[in-house]
Amino acid sequence: MQIKSLGVSIKLRHFLIPNNNHWFRRTVLVFAFILFDYFSTMTFCRAPWEEANVYARFFMENFGIHVGLTLFVVMVNFPVYMLLTFDSHVVRLPGRIAVAAETFTDFVFAWFVAGLHFDGGASWFWSAPSPLRQGLGAVLYLLGTFVFVKPRNPFCDIHHSRF
Repeated sequence: MQIKSLGVSIKLRHFLIPNNNHWFRRTVLVFAFILFDYFSTMTFCRAPWEEANVYARFFMENFGIHVGLTLFVVMVNFPVYMLLTFDSHVVRLPGRIAVAAETFTDFVFAWFVAGLHFDGGASWFWSAPSPLRQGLGAVLYLLGTFVFVKPRNPFCDIHHSRF
């Protein structure tokens, strides 16, 4: 697909195969939390009614615990994967805007993705209050971004891929 007015061509691989840059590392980190929730639920859930998420419970009741949970996780998180993969190819922001946008993105992912998934995964074996588990998940994600993703210096970034 080409957008001639912008001089951009978008290929299917832009939605499925991420560039090996900081967006790829961010995708790996986000999915580490998603997989933590998935595998802890797979391990500890013995009956669908034990699952707190009503949508996941619906899939588990209709398709069985393992297949239902797998279908639910793939359906819910595939758009997140596609968005992060697409961003790894397309997003090239000016330096100061990139710092603000990526910081905002990390805080949103920390609370709404990593925090929620850490809360859901840890709830199977840790009876701490939900805001504490979610907050700890968000802090772990933010620590992971500083260690694993490593804030890039937008003024010295020489990697520019072509669309």
